[in-house]
Amino acid sequence: MTMTNQKTRPSGLVAIDREMARQYADALASYEGANAAAQAVAASLRKTGRLLLLGMGGSHAVGRAVEPLYRTLGIDAIALPLSEQLGEPLSLEGRTVLVTSQSGESAEVVRWFDETGGTADTFGLTLEGGSFLARTAPSLVGVGGTELAFAATRSLTVTFALHLAILAALGEEPSAAIAALTAPEEPGIADALAALENVATVVTSGRRLQGVAEALALGLTELSRRPCFSLEGGQLRHGPMEMLGPAIGVVLFRGKDNTAGLVTAMAVSAVETGAPVIVFDASGEEPVPGTVTLPFKPATGLAAVFAMLPTAQRLMIAFADARVDDAGTPVRSTKITRSE
Repeated sequence: MTMTNQKTRPSGLVAIDREMARQYADALASYEGANAAAQAVAASLRKTGRLLLLGMGGSHAVGRAVEPLYRTLGIDAIALPLSEQLGEPLSLEGRTVLVTSQSGESAEVVRWFDETGGTADTFGLTLEGGSFLARTAPSLVGVGGTELAFAATRSLTVTFALHLAILAALGEEPSAAIAALTAPEEPGIADALAALENVATVVTSGRRLQGVAEALALGLTELSRRPCFSLEGGQLRHGPMEMLGPAIGVVLFRGKDNTAGLVTAMAVSAVETGAPVIVFDASGEEPVPGTVTLPFKPATGLAAVFAMLPTAQRLMIAFADARVDDAGTPVRSTKITRSE
């Protein structure tokens, strides 16, 4: 009898598995429990009409993903890394400020409040109700406590659910997004993983869903220790396509919105370079020939985010597990970054 050596799943990925297994339930509970705090943020946004989203790492990627959703509602929204706001600040006058930190303890969060004191229209989004952020500013607090695993998975989904509560308080219809959390879609990732088997790195890209692309690139880099990165679709078109070829994987996000055609055009161009192209597709359009398409029901906004993000996380984890023996265990970073 031939014995087959099977790789033991790294402890870091086991920890991520535990987080992901509860993210739908925690996100739904977070949405349901955030109404009062969300109403306060919505009242501030109706008064100011301007929103500054501050965060680091995955928290900034969330800000990038929700920027266009607030803009659609007439809010002048911009997301900046908190480190950039510390060094080259935008004026806080007349703005509602949302500071996001899943731990509520990041070095930049502490310094920003120490230096500015916040404002009457500053609010926090965090997973930890006893954190510095939650003690310092009125905060929406996600259910389930601080995420323990290294790469952001549950924390992203829960934070998006907190934004869903704010958007609903502003009048956005939440039913499609709630349905995506209640009955998640789970298309297989085997073909996508196989397409990326021989790439040296991955570039992710989107248009209206660019923030999700950035969250995936961050997780890919953290877990696989490869320099994966993200470029908004127009930025990828303006020169960086020179890098594309068989050794560079391309992952695109296409939703049912007015930017879908631009994502389609990018997919066609990327296929022509010989690069393996993966498309997370909630557009309802036909798949682009030559791509590996992961199909979802037609969706936009947070409904598209909630549909695609967990599957993108599964692909990210499998990509890293194929390349790193101890994927999920950081060697140069910590879960809570307490130094700048």
